[in-house]
Amino acid sequence: MDDREIRAALERHWADINDQDVVHEIYHDDVVLEFPQGGERLVGLANVRAMREAYPSEPGLTTQRIRGSGDLWVAENIITYDGKPMHTVNIMEFRDGKVKHETIYFGDPWEPPAWRAQWVELIDRTTQPMDQQGADTP
Repeated sequence: MDDREIRAALERHWADINDQDVVHEIYHDDVVLEFPQGGERLVGLANVRAMREAYPSEPGLTTQRIRGSGDLWVAENIITYDGKPMHTVNIMEFRDGKVKHETIYFGDPWEPPAWRAQWVELIDRTTQPMDQQGADTP
């Protein structure tokens, strides 16, 4: 797969995260999925899919940015569980056009501290990142 095909597969993957058939078509059967913050590793597509099918609620997802080239791709998303948004960074390693390894980091939004207000520019959390003007290119 070339970079355009991988990007299209990733966009399809995140277009409807509740369509389990579409979500899991991107993975190798021996995929490894890691959640470093929880110290968790899932090995094999059957385990990844079973875990996702057992989610206690129906999540929503908005993709903020996709970057990558070749076998390494990174996506920034906002996932929502029970109305609570959380930022994610997904690092995906490909082999032969399918994901062989994915690492997902989660982060709750926070209120910025007043002490650094003089140097920062507040961003609207509901909009896309500043550098995203249409599709990112590798």
